[in-house]
Amino acid sequence: MNRRWEADESASFTRRLGKRAVELDPPHSEDEDGCPEIWELDNGDVAVIGRDLTEAYRSRLPEEVRIGRDERLVIIPGGILSAAKPHIADA
Repeated sequence: MNRRWEADESASFTRRLGKRAVELDPPHSEDEDGCPEIWELDNGDVAVIGRDLTEAYRSRLPEEVRIGRDERLVIIPGGILSAAKPHIADA
């Protein structure tokens, strides 16, 4: 039985994947506010904190890309993802 994935609003933050933006070299943020981050949730899902650029990109999405009404396109620095790589298990 294939079920559509739904975000679980009751999931809790378990651990940061990678480093805080201010810890990177060079830093990707000047202070603690507004730092992009990647977090693992207790159900195995991943939360991404970044800039909401949904409207800025909507008109130039690749043809096969769709953003649902309850979804947002979030941009994070590449360095944040690179720093998280060692914490992400291979599929």
